[in-house]
Amino acid sequence: MNELIKNENTDIMGIYQKSENILTDVESIIETSQRQAYHVVDDILVQRNWLIGYRIAEEEMDGSDRAEYGTNIIKMLSKELTHKYGKGYDRSNLYHYLRFYKTFPAIIDTACRQSHIRLSWSHYRILLQVTDSVARSWYEKEAYEQTWSVRTLQRNVNTQYYHRILQSQNRDSVEREMCEKTGAFQSDKLEFIKNPVIAEFLGLSSNIDLTETELETSIISNIQKFLMELGKGYAFVARQQHIRTEKEDYFIDLVFYNYILKCFVLVDLKMDKITHQDVGQMDMYIRMYDELKKSEDDNPTLGIVLCTETDEDIARYSILHGNEQLFASKYKLYLPTEEELRNEIEIQKAMFYLQRQDEVLYKEAE
Repeated sequence: MNELIKNENTDIMGIYQKSENILTDVESIIETSQRQAYHVVDDILVQRNWLIGYRIAEEEMDGSDRAEYGTNIIKMLSKELTHKYGKGYDRSNLYHYLRFYKTFPAIIDTACRQSHIRLSWSHYRILLQVTDSVARSWYEKEAYEQTWSVRTLQRNVNTQYYHRILQSQNRDSVEREMCEKTGAFQSDKLEFIKNPVIAEFLGLSSNIDLTETELETSIISNIQKFLMELGKGYAFVARQQHIRTEKEDYFIDLVFYNYILKCFVLVDLKMDKITHQDVGQMDMYIRMYDELKKSEDDNPTLGIVLCTETDEDIARYSILHGNEQLFASKYKLYLPTEEELRNEIEIQKAMFYLQRQDEVLYKEAE
């Protein structure tokens, strides 16, 4: 999302200027209207999150002096709100809203009902990662004045851009390097449309076509059917489930619950050679699922990382908490073997390419 929230004219009729090129004019109208619609939605999203944090903070102050009182309030809210409104209200998000209010208490004046919002919610989420208040204020000011995209701000925070600027004797060279490194981030006109936070806020499902190729979609669809047809206790939970950390948004390809094993089973597909980072990412998913989804009666979450490299299709299982022995003795009775998964991927790839060949031949014959 490159365009920041500013107090600009939101009437696209006032912005429209006719040129001699109708295509350019219509493209400008479409892109401008998309940006303005996004700004309105994101402005309300920031206000909503601030007000939720404000209300939780009020409840903490008026409640018991016990340290666990605030924790219990958030647990209760997370359970009730998630049941009624769906995603976006887990404990992690509610703590973010509370931190947002406490970090930016003056961003909204509740007395006169005025807001001083300058950035998007995604920008503010990144600013919450900065513990130094002086550095945070500097990043906020620069992001607004220089119209930094979300990814530009994240990169600059990650690379300690503020401290490097302060310590450098040649600030211009540091700034030029930053602009070169973030140029691609600033030129992505559609970044704001792809923001999963906005889709979640509006109650819309994320567009998986933005994150999957046709081959990936085909393989995942058939792996889903394959596991369900095993008849070994699999219940489908979700597809492309959104997992959010403080810095990134991730999507787990498939989530199942196995009611025989009493555990969640996460499946992620990689189109390249599997790496340690892929397994590490799955371990992160498992930790988050064990923390947020697993009940006391459930067994530890299991992750399967599939790889569909051209010459070698492989699967890797991942499980935490030192339960390798349990996994070897019990879990494998109800999970497909690596060979079964490899064969299934190969079958689906072959079918996919044959279908594409048939389509090409059919078009050539027309």
